[in-house]
Amino acid sequence: MDPDQGDGPGVGGLEGDQGDGPGVGGLEEDGAAAPQPPAGSDVSDGPESCLDHSDSDAHEFVTFRPSSLPEQHYAPSTSEPLSSGLRTLSELLSWGRSSASPLDVATVPLAARDPPLATSGHRTLVSHDMMGGYLDDRFVQGTESEAPYAFYHWQHIDIFNYFTHNLVTVPPAVWINAAHRHGVLVMGTFITEWTEGAAVCEAFLTDEESYRQVADRLVQISHYHGFDGWLVNIENSLSKGAVRNTPLFLRYLTDQMHLRRPGSLVIWYDSVLEDGKLEWQNELNTRNRIFFDACDGLFTNYNWTESSLEAMGSMAAEDAALGGRRADVYVGVDVFARGEVVGGMLDTNKALKLIRKHNFSAAIFAPGWVYETIPDKTSFRLHQDKFWALLSDWLEPHRSTTTLPFVSSFCQGFGKALYWRGQLEKRGGWFNLSAQELQPLYGQEALRARAPPEEEGGGLRARGCPEEAWSGGSSLLLEGQLAAAEPPGVGFRVFSLQLPLPPVSLVTLVFKSSAGVSVSPELRWIKDKTIEVTGRPAALEDSDPVVRTLDRLSGGWGRGGWTVRCYRLELQDCELREVLVWVQREQPHDVAFSCRLGEVMVLDQAGLQAPREAVRGVCIEDVVWHRAPGGALRLSATLRWSFPPRLWRYFHLSWRRLRGPGPRGQAGPPVPLGRAYSTLFRLTELEVPGPPARVELRVEPVLKEGLLVPEALWGRRSLSYSGPVETSGDQ
Repeated sequence: MDPDQGDGPGVGGLEGDQGDGPGVGGLEEDGAAAPQPPAGSDVSDGPESCLDHSDSDAHEFVTFRPSSLPEQHYAPSTSEPLSSGLRTLSELLSWGRSSASPLDVATVPLAARDPPLATSGHRTLVSHDMMGGYLDDRFVQGTESEAPYAFYHWQHIDIFNYFTHNLVTVPPAVWINAAHRHGVLVMGTFITEWTEGAAVCEAFLTDEESYRQVADRLVQISHYHGFDGWLVNIENSLSKGAVRNTPLFLRYLTDQMHLRRPGSLVIWYDSVLEDGKLEWQNELNTRNRIFFDACDGLFTNYNWTESSLEAMGSMAAEDAALGGRRADVYVGVDVFARGEVVGGMLDTNKALKLIRKHNFSAAIFAPGWVYETIPDKTSFRLHQDKFWALLSDWLEPHRSTTTLPFVSSFCQGFGKALYWRGQLEKRGGWFNLSAQELQPLYGQEALRARAPPEEEGGGLRARGCPEEAWSGGSSLLLEGQLAAAEPPGVGFRVFSLQLPLPPVSLVTLVFKSSAGVSVSPELRWIKDKTIEVTGRPAALEDSDPVVRTLDRLSGGWGRGGWTVRCYRLELQDCELREVLVWVQREQPHDVAFSCRLGEVMVLDQAGLQAPREAVRGVCIEDVVWHRAPGGALRLSATLRWSFPPRLWRYFHLSWRRLRGPGPRGQAGPPVPLGRAYSTLFRLTELEVPGPPARVELRVEPVLKEGLLVPEALWGRRSLSYSGPVETSGDQ
């Protein structure tokens, strides 16, 4: 759907927890395979023999046969894993788990949120139509990128739709992971367009068996990849027979998604009418109501006026069934402002204001406008923050529901370098949204507890900054001026949460601040389920036994000029709701300040102990050999292992030479391979010694609390290989 041609948003696909349960037809062949363990489960679905014999060497004979991995999921030259969609109906109908990519599967389950989506009076959907899709985000394990597009205002939105013009758009796992961490549903897109699209519709909407087969495949795809629903975008006219079956297709798809994944959504785009004509209405009315009634909602086209909203309001007032579903009407807003629209670009807030006035949900299409239209892509954070700040009055932020340990280092999933605990780990631009951690409040949302919006925060500012980080690629920079004539301190709301607290909590704050100010945390919690309390936890001395224990288990603090402070909070039956950082001047005169927050962490003191869990079942699969231009041997392979998902933040991978070339070859030092945000990792084009040789691949868990895992608990797998490199047919 292309707004300048009247096309609608192409919003699609909320994945369900689909299994092979009753009611799902079309599971023959690959579709009948046993369902894989849920994303994030402790169970490995790797080969049983590999798990049972993890202490033994894997052995390979070096040959240079072409890779047998499917090219749509792996780069042909390197076998690097890629995200992709499906272009044809035959691809969709032949889809099966055996041909899908296990690396492009979400690892983060959908977090609970407050308020629940089902009880929201109106919602905000974002449809990510971005330069054709599958750009830097197509690299499942991340990529080097100096200025990628990313999204991090998750607390403002409820539903995220990944949109392309493929027949079936499968959201990249990196987007699903980032959204789910914040309690945001993710939808794929099923779209048909033009003459080719009409032929597809005539083929699959011909009868019940055909449309059920398509719906079943969509349910299976969403379940496999871990997302939460579909936008169905039919942008071509339909014959009488096809349009008659369209509501039946929608109802069946919706019912199956709900069955497999409670809370999932199927949303119809305002395009085709009940008589099969392609005629955008820009509203819900009697001509397209039949499709709305068959699914979870309607996403209107963008050329509406306030009279369109008034007409829908009148319908809702006269129809009790519709009146109870006002939140299911998503009024489309094209940020590019193509056609006769209200708002758009930096006036998008005008459209939102009208939509909220009439109490409907909003669907914001192509907010990547802030990135696409600026010449200097490195400045996009400034433009994105400005855009969402203008919308914030008409959005309803939600709280993320989380559990202990709670930790965020404010990483946005991209940066100029990669850090770990204040130390530079890798220099250069990078992008991987799976690395994005729970995001803080930015801009005015961070200040409204202390400063009215009309005062623009009194010159105060909270923004993500990639210039330096404690862990990951960015920190949260708090800036402003504390005037002598005003109160000496200001509180920045950093996180809005729903977090049950243990009797004794430890709070750590990592920061760097300018001279003349002090920095401390302030917390707000709910007591007895109703009473809101604000307080500051007690600061602990560095000599406190608990601080010393945490410091020892973490391998030491205070690196790179960062300050690490620890606090204790003792409460009974309370729930943490907000984390604030209080910045206070220490002098009686005006003080300009900057405070860089590196990390906030909340732990259960009773659970503070040395790590005990070990990585198990390291497997080496799908080995591919290459010969480099200079004749060196290169290895590509998939590593698979198991580790409790409740514990890990990511995994640090490395390798070392154990032997070779030749029997007298010396063992080499460990060499980093990178970070894995899953218990699967594809190493690509690793230059290794020529055969015969033996190398060791190592998996080090990095825990959420940052506690060091002893090497004895790391995962290891040795690979020995033999065979001549001088082989014909090498790549």
